[in-house]
Amino acid sequence: MARLRGLYILEEPSMPMIYGPDERRDIARYVDFIAPPQTRESISLHPELLANVDVIFSGWGAPRMDDAFLQSAPNLKAVFYGAGATGYCVTESLWKRNILVTSAYEANAIPVAEYTLSVILFSLKHGWSLARRTRQTRTFLDRNGAPGCYGSSVGLLSLGVTARALVKLLKAFDLRLFATDPYVTRGEAHELGIELVSLGDLFRKCDVVSVHTPVLAETIGMITGAHIASMKQGAVFINTARGEIVREDEMIQVLSGRTDLQAILDVAVKEPPEEDSPLYTLPNVILTPHIAGSVGQECRRMGRFMVDELRRYLAGLPLQGLVTRQLAERSSHRPVKVTVHAKQSMRPPIVAR
Repeated sequence: MARLRGLYILEEPSMPMIYGPDERRDIARYVDFIAPPQTRESISLHPELLANVDVIFSGWGAPRMDDAFLQSAPNLKAVFYGAGATGYCVTESLWKRNILVTSAYEANAIPVAEYTLSVILFSLKHGWSLARRTRQTRTFLDRNGAPGCYGSSVGLLSLGVTARALVKLLKAFDLRLFATDPYVTRGEAHELGIELVSLGDLFRKCDVVSVHTPVLAETIGMITGAHIASMKQGAVFINTARGEIVREDEMIQVLSGRTDLQAILDVAVKEPPEEDSPLYTLPNVILTPHIAGSVGQECRRMGRFMVDELRRYLAGLPLQGLVTRQLAERSSHRPVKVTVHAKQSMRPPIVAR
């Protein structure tokens, strides 16, 4: 079989993060790269580099692969995207030309699940508020108002790849799991050990609610202030998906009045929020700088996933991260016209399906 001709196209800082020396060495065993790694900007200036390319290896900062792009790449057969959601770079044109697209969204789901697990366990101890109040009062406070892990209720908004990775981790603990997901049947949920409930009941019933839904037209603003206000005394709200899913002003208003509630936010509508945002100063908000997804060495897991996908592709085996029209319709792989927060974080929406 003839060797493939390839090109890396992604943001310059992402290249060494995702594709380390070991990953590049293993990919080079099967692929001849026709030029140095390119960026979205450089390939737009030199589209002639695409003329003989069979495969593209990409990641954060991938170019939008529309008709104009693909006209310059008549031989393109597969795109290996070493990150999560592809909605900002894929288009219908790829599927029309039967170009395979595979993403490392399953690999990127692992650190999100790990982050969320750590937050859930600490939250069920009321660790955030007790640590803050211990510092303020300089004494030890009554700890028995916290529910703890045994028998407590955790609610998941969406049961996609990330949430299912989290469910596997949560099975080691004595928790009751609830979820809201219109695409999951009660039989499927039962197999996962989860009870399906309405969105309203998810917020009313659970000690912790964790958001894992993708950003789609129908999910923007789906979580209202009323949902947050309906949460149990001392409950915790976690969002590692996207800020746009929550009506942020309404959430802030509720959290300002319900000081018993705790919010752990790894995302915001604008990243970073404006300097005067209450998200920085509300005592019951923990704001982390979009760290739930792959960071540091975790990014190499996504590059390794692409190496494994390349080997499966060459062997004619099914691709584990294959992005299909059907998958895209329900997930953050759905093609969009603009990148969500791409300039600020270089990271498109976290895949939740």
